[in-house]
Amino acid sequence: MSKSLYLLDCYLKEWDAQVKSVSKGKYVVLDQTAFYPNSGGQPHDTGVMITDDGEDYKVVYAGKFSGKISHEVDKEGLKPGDKVQCKIDWDRRYKFMRYHTASHVVDKVIFDDCGADITGNQISLEKTRIDFSIPDFDREKIKEYGERANDIIQKNIPIELELLPRDQAEEKYPHLFRLEKGFPDHIKQIRTVTLKGLDTQACGGTHVKNTSEIGTIEVFKVANKGKNNRRIYFKLI
Repeated sequence: MSKSLYLLDCYLKEWDAQVKSVSKGKYVVLDQTAFYPNSGGQPHDTGVMITDDGEDYKVVYAGKFSGKISHEVDKEGLKPGDKVQCKIDWDRRYKFMRYHTASHVVDKVIFDDCGADITGNQISLEKTRIDFSIPDFDREKIKEYGERANDIIQKNIPIELELLPRDQAEEKYPHLFRLEKGFPDHIKQIRTVTLKGLDTQACGGTHVKNTSEIGTIEVFKVANKGKNNRRIYFKLI
């Protein structure tokens, strides 16, 4: 199984790796990777792999299949055993990091207010949406959540990452899982994301080191998506 370098170091931009397998000419599995695979509402990373002889292979997609992270490159040519230097499209990744950490702050505000679970989410470069199981659709109150989230963001709270056995994580942290659909039983090692002194959640995404890096968010749209399901859109400004 590939080593997922992004789990404990979200700021790793460049690293060396070896090609373990290639499928259909352009689906590449590495021995270690910091390319984030499309999952959990966070889009995949893009970037490049460069061989020892200087050949560039653009990474256009990354996904996890049967427990392995597969990288789709833009052309054929790589083969098992090749050594490559990998580089992430950092501007894209860093925007996702800021949005993802902001999502955790918004979630904490709403959870504290009404105990709502997350029913869905999607991060993009322009905006992020999160769906919550909020019983009452109070548009103005939901918009106030954004103001309360900004108050927290401005406190410059450090973010800490940790990998723990599942039973230990569940014992150590209450309210670790906030997804209404639950957390897959087959995952036995949990990566936790802690806003120090405030909140801890199970999450495999990429995050900034301090809430000060997020900037400011603006809740610009709220929508009623059915019984007990409210959708919140926010953007970084």
